[in-house]
Amino acid sequence: MSAAPDTDVLIVGAGPVGLTLALDLGRRGVRTTLIEKNPEPAFLPKMERCNARSMEIFHRLGIADQVRGAGLRADVPMDVFVILAMDEPPLLRLPYPSVAEATTQCRATNDGTAPCEPYQLISQYTLEPLLKSIVETLPSVSVRFGTEFLSLDQDAQGVTARVSGADGAASEIRASYLVGCDGGSSQVRKQLGIELRGENLSQMRQALFRCDALFDRIPIGAGPTHGRHYHVADDKATFLIMQDSTKHWTLHSVVESDEEMKAQFEKTIAVPVDYEMLSCAPWRQNLLLAERYASGRVFLAGDAVHLVIPTGGLGMNTGVGDAIDLGWKLEAAVKGWGGPALLASYDIERRQVGERNVGASRYASLGRRKWRSLWRPNIRDNTPEGKQSRDILAHTADIEQRKTNEMIGAELGYRYVDSPVICGIPGGPEHLFRDYVPTTWPGARLPNLWLSDGTAMQDRIPDGFTLLRLGGAAPDVSALEDAFRARGAPFTVLDIDERHVREIYGFDLVLVRPDLHIVWRGNALPNDPRAIADIATGHKR
Repeated sequence: MSAAPDTDVLIVGAGPVGLTLALDLGRRGVRTTLIEKNPEPAFLPKMERCNARSMEIFHRLGIADQVRGAGLRADVPMDVFVILAMDEPPLLRLPYPSVAEATTQCRATNDGTAPCEPYQLISQYTLEPLLKSIVETLPSVSVRFGTEFLSLDQDAQGVTARVSGADGAASEIRASYLVGCDGGSSQVRKQLGIELRGENLSQMRQALFRCDALFDRIPIGAGPTHGRHYHVADDKATFLIMQDSTKHWTLHSVVESDEEMKAQFEKTIAVPVDYEMLSCAPWRQNLLLAERYASGRVFLAGDAVHLVIPTGGLGMNTGVGDAIDLGWKLEAAVKGWGGPALLASYDIERRQVGERNVGASRYASLGRRKWRSLWRPNIRDNTPEGKQSRDILAHTADIEQRKTNEMIGAELGYRYVDSPVICGIPGGPEHLFRDYVPTTWPGARLPNLWLSDGTAMQDRIPDGFTLLRLGGAAPDVSALEDAFRARGAPFTVLDIDERHVREIYGFDLVLVRPDLHIVWRGNALPNDPRAIADIATGHKR
């Protein structure tokens, strides 16, 4: 007989994905243990922007304001520049709104095209400690930094993980389920024998600099001009990123040594300021996807299953989506109302999103490589030929660089196809990277709308399954409610009698699951409402 579990869910890896999953499970009251081999969150440059969907997820988790409070202040523009150096007029400026401006735009848009929350620039080394501090307050979650995963064995009842503490002593943790959120070199994935497949691209160096004065002395244009990204038109693919403090800057460049990175930083900023290089290391650009996301009672999420180039900003943000898909399904399994198809649907749903986002990152990267390929040695020359080189590169970048920075379709428009827990309909809207068209097609994220009292539709929807009854229609839905209750699944009927909601959603009845993806829609219940409940809860007959 297998040992009784020490915890319901063991999460390996306390990056943003593991911490988000722990937060979701903790607020659901699921006993969770989170282990991380490092003694504390690392101060290293990684992701630096939560996209709109991640911020919606953090909003639903109740922490969006805390994330914004820790990140870049709301008035700073998010502009992107293509430059020769920071003391010269830019070759191209792509303006993007500050968080304050984007928030105003979201609140003024009520056709379903805008998210509930806009993006937020926040560095991973800021986000991780914030999430850790929140997760550590949850009574059902045990957080153990300085604990390294060694190996696992699983059987029909659970998973036994062998771990070592800071003192090197080995011990075991018995869990009902294990989730590997342990990054691109995931030991959990390797234990399962799951391979990553795809492309290994070029290698660069990445350095983190501390430079307190630069933000207020950026000399582009007539005076200080702020943005988030500065792409240098050179032969080294140099790329400078402002971090959330405005005092830290990340530089990427194809150079041979750490010392060359310092020289490249000085050449890029082109103003005499004091600075310190805090870290520097090579890294390889990858476009990789795991063969599968699960094996038995063990699941994988985040960089453990998908590695993308930063173009498009889809790495960590895709992982947050993994976490929010898996959290409620693990709760359902632990509490007994989830059927066998529910956890099985995680691999089906999230791997297709991972595949699409790897494709989106490739699409954006090809765009950036296209304009960079137009660099010519004469680009600085004060000659007609030099001007022509600058003009051609800038014109092309005005088209191609946007592919990196405008990914709202990939962020909000992903839709789960052929999922066993969605009442699927053949066909469906086109999957778009750059454009978002709101839809209630089963599998899609519920478009956000603002109600007449100013609240977001997403805020009206409780946890569990919710049947929206719209536009004053009042069909009897008690049979569906009874079917969910019989399965033990949380279920709420929510009446919204506002015409514009009915017009945009297009149906009298829309069934939404805990992660705000649509299970089913119609104007009346089918003859067998139990079939809907059985599909939604993973008990499809």
